Amino acid sequence: MNPFNHDVTAPDAPLLNVQVDGEWMQFPKGLNVIEVARRVGKFVPHYCYHPKLSIPGNCRMCLIELGTPKLDANRKPVLDAGNKPEIAWMPRPQIGCATQISEGMGIRTQSPLVEECRKGVMEFLLINHPLDCPICDQAGECKLQEYSVQYGSEGSRFTDDKVKKPKRVDIGERIVLDDERCIMCSRCIRFSKEMVKDDVLGFIDRGSHTTLAVHPGKRLDNNYSLNTVDICPVGALTSKDFRFQMRVWFLKETKSVCTGCATGCNTLIGSRENLVYRQTPRENEAVNSHWMCDQGRLGFHYIHAPERLLEPVSKVGHGKLPTPWTELIPRLAAQLRELPAGKIAIVASGRMTNEEAFLLSQIRKILGGDAVLSDIVPRKGEADGILRSADLNPNARGLELFGLSNGGQTLGQIRHGIDTGRIEALIVLHENLLGDAGWPLSTVQNVKLLVVQSILACPTSELADYILPGASFAEKRGSMINGNGRLQRLNKAISIPGQALDDWQILLQLKAALGGGNGLHTIEEVFKAMTEATPALSGLSLSRIGDLGVDLKNLPATAAK
Repeated sequence: MNPFNHDVTAPDAPLLNVQVDGEWMQFPKGLNVIEVARRVGKFVPHYCYHPKLSIPGNCRMCLIELGTPKLDANRKPVLDAGNKPEIAWMPRPQIGCATQISEGMGIRTQSPLVEECRKGVMEFLLINHPLDCPICDQAGECKLQEYSVQYGSEGSRFTDDKVKKPKRVDIGERIVLDDERCIMCSRCIRFSKEMVKDDVLGFIDRGSHTTLAVHPGKRLDNNYSLNTVDICPVGALTSKDFRFQMRVWFLKETKSVCTGCATGCNTLIGSRENLVYRQTPRENEAVNSHWMCDQGRLGFHYIHAPERLLEPVSKVGHGKLPTPWTELIPRLAAQLRELPAGKIAIVASGRMTNEEAFLLSQIRKILGGDAVLSDIVPRKGEADGILRSADLNPNARGLELFGLSNGGQTLGQIRHGIDTGRIEALIVLHENLLGDAGWPLSTVQNVKLLVVQSILACPTSELADYILPGASFAEKRGSMINGNGRLQRLNKAISIPGQALDDWQILLQLKAALGGGNGLHTIEEVFKAMTEATPALSGLSLSRIGDLGVDLKNLPATAAK
């Protein structure tokens, strides 16, 4: 458990009676004032406080009025007419972030004193802040901008020149610092030190001349550096990748899941006019808390790559021609039906959704069941002990569930079958056999019927007899099972370009052309059919998965009927 998680209390924590803005309520011991207010729908503004980081108490924006029970001569609480303790209010405001509740405590989140204190804090924070909101990337999600409207004064009494600080400082591979905007909340410093154990940031100098700096000889280059951009309440830290690309209020945010590894971090995909501009973490305590790694966050640019496959293609004579789906699918199905089951093999992908895997398993059953060898290409990396998983396939467990994966152990058998001429047809989904699988060119060239369903052109697709252009994770709705057995949902953020189709639609058409029926028409219907055939998913629907996913207890290795 994160020791700095200030909203998590022990299950057996005693309940304390606390008065919040005149109303008595009960809260578990261990909460601070900000979290108590949040639980009753009241907001205490803050900058330096973050529920996952230690508490420095240095921004003073969360000032509130605090009181303790009045005591009589016997040190007993003085009770009012309602048999509740009378509150003796402190003459000075207190910071809510560093104040834990106690029995009989009184809290005022709104009062003339509190409002005056917030105005004063805002006035000091804005004294040296540059008036560059029109060109600041944080505009639209800037807490300084928001609070200045809600809690600040209409004008400024400051007439002297502002202190000038460094601008456009390159402090890391993915980060730019504009120190004039920094309000010294220290969130970035604490995140780097406490969450990533990369203590490279700190403050130097004093007073109005304090600046954020990187330790001499070091850079903010860890794989979680962009989280500092997320938690920076102003525009001091900006992402080089997103900098000056798009105003955030133009972005449509779609809840989805990162497909960079088996962790399956929950994300928000920011898009506009069918272009993805950024991917940011979405809070899910069961998976990734508030964070995600930079590698997964930036792993969306291939969606708009020049080598994107945009139309179905089939081999005609000695060349290849674009072919309408209505012609390509029946022709492919006819060729597959002519082959005995033992002469067909499938190389699936751990990047496929459960729905796609289910339909592929149905196609495999039609083509010959277990006689059709199938496996996925394993992707192994190095786990970092934070969020990055050693398994770089986002849905390896889903492919296992539908009997399409043997952890890569069957790939050698498939390759040997091709080399010896026993396997004549190979269906490859979202894999480059000449790349990640490490197959030699001679093996792939020996396949008499090569079908490639993919997103990007690659050496394997160049050799294919049929090219079936599919969809990226941002263009589809479906589900995946992460490495911990949690069923999670992807949602469609942008449209599929050109004549490419959603992968489940391609597989559904092929299944129908092979004689497997065509009674399914929507992804929800595919999911329902999948749950009816899979005991581990019984009773679920895409809607019931929800935004945070469902934990599949005791997930069997293979459960599809």
